[in-house]
Amino acid sequence: MERKTNNNILVPTDFSEVADCAVKHAINVAKAYNNEITLIYIIEESFFGSLFSKSQSAIMKDAIKTKLEVLAEGIRNSSKIKINTRIESGKVYKTIAEIANKDQYDSIIMGSHGASGLEQVVGSNASRTIQYAEVPVVVVKNISVDEKGYKKIVMPFDLTIESKQKLNWGISVAKKFNSEIHIVFSEESDEYLNKKLKNNLARIKMALEENNVKYVMYEFKDGILDNFANEVHNYAKIIDADLIVAMTHMEKGISEFIIGTLTQQLVNKAEKVAVMCIHPTEPAFNYDY
Repeated sequence: MERKTNNNILVPTDFSEVADCAVKHAINVAKAYNNEITLIYIIEESFFGSLFSKSQSAIMKDAIKTKLEVLAEGIRNSSKIKINTRIESGKVYKTIAEIANKDQYDSIIMGSHGASGLEQVVGSNASRTIQYAEVPVVVVKNISVDEKGYKKIVMPFDLTIESKQKLNWGISVAKKFNSEIHIVFSEESDEYLNKKLKNNLARIKMALEENNVKYVMYEFKDGILDNFANEVHNYAKIIDADLIVAMTHMEKGISEFIIGTLTQQLVNKAEKVAVMCIHPTEPAFNYDY
């Protein structure tokens, strides 16, 4: 069944440089898909309550409203895209996800300062939004995207059940931006599993060809694979990719969707490429029938 959306991209902002990068990504996507954009500012009430009096808080909210509308008007004038604004209160990640889910937003595009070195992005607003949002979340850092959009898309594949869903999203984006998809994978050590993987890859190749999408199939050979996320990230850097498409995963026995280890690492490491995180739906499908 086709997913219902309000044809609107939700873009959280705090007026920072990284949030501005997310806005630029959203503008390019909105132009390609004929979307509207909603700029949202989340007020952490506990923060205001602890630092400001009621009158001071009201003044701050008015200032935020004015600044948000100035930003929106600038985008309207330069892009001719319909821009909405809203100010909400609550926990940032929870409010963003709840609004996106309830109002059936097409996607969320948000900035993240992420993490460096051995630090993890878990606990940040971006990672928690990915965890709870039922719509695709595109995470960007201090990177921009030119007007041509996403020209090279990296898609890691394995034997997880969400393979077909991820591919469908990749094909959709590729057809809008005339992108080249790079399917990257690692061979399975088990002969039976490796055969299943090859069968899935053959079906993926067929689907790409049927949709007239340019593609490259790249295998990380056994013996050089240190860490799959590292290899995907390094490959994306080498080819100068614009986007990595990954899935969130359901933890067995848990009803909540959680950000998977691979996706988490990709979001952490991807300083120069945006990461699209897709929430799997139920039932999930696979190319391996």
